[in-house]
Amino acid sequence: MTGRFVRVTARVPLEYAEEARAVALDLVPDGFEESEDDETFTLLLYVEESSVAAIRVAFSDVAVVPVVPGWEDAWRAFHKPARAGGLWIGPPWEQPEPGELAVVIDPGRAFGTGAHPTTRLCIELLAKSERGSLLDVGCGSGVLSIAAARLGFDPIRAVDNDPVAVETTIANAVVNGVAIDVTLLDGELDELPHADVVVANVLLAPVERILARLDARAAIASGYLTTDHPRAQGWQSVDRLELDGWAADRFQRIV
Repeated sequence: MTGRFVRVTARVPLEYAEEARAVALDLVPDGFEESEDDETFTLLLYVEESSVAAIRVAFSDVAVVPVVPGWEDAWRAFHKPARAGGLWIGPPWEQPEPGELAVVIDPGRAFGTGAHPTTRLCIELLAKSERGSLLDVGCGSGVLSIAAARLGFDPIRAVDNDPVAVETTIANAVVNGVAIDVTLLDGELDELPHADVVVANVLLAPVERILARLDARAAIASGYLTTDHPRAQGWQSVDRLELDGWAADRFQRIV
């Protein structure tokens, strides 16, 4: 018998958004809502009442209210389609316009639905890049790998150090009918395979460490703010896009 469901609101300073997202994935692997403003990152977690204690341990700023009937549909309504690089990116219960190239992403268990500014920026830069083989480091839901496949990159490898992300990327690749080689691998520690283009939408510090380890001619990076500029010895930023306070760079190898 299931217990009563509640909606838990957890808030952290914006600079801790990625860490908070990772904790939320462990606590509520079936999914959650998120939003942000200039200073605060907010998570909405729909859980059974018995799970609230663990959330209070993980987050200091927590508010709990009972959910109203129909909360499942309200959760779905939160996830809206986005467009970037000539692609439609959305959840399976939404539909693209006829003729649109679609990337269908279930927002359930791993970060990356296509709506976040960093994801859209990376896809815009992918669309402007020379095609070839691609490596997606920290693939999350697989949205960037699938978008790259739609844009004509081939072959594509995706790696992540989270087994849930690997599982989710494989499932989303099947739904979209694209071929992606997905591997459980730590992009900051394990040997990374060669690719013509690498994309890494993670945090600033991991981006810098990943760039230092790549065997590639080009790289697209994001996951940081417009005030941030990754240190990238051996690389030159040849294009930079910004959206809603977030930035993404396209780097070329300095020969």
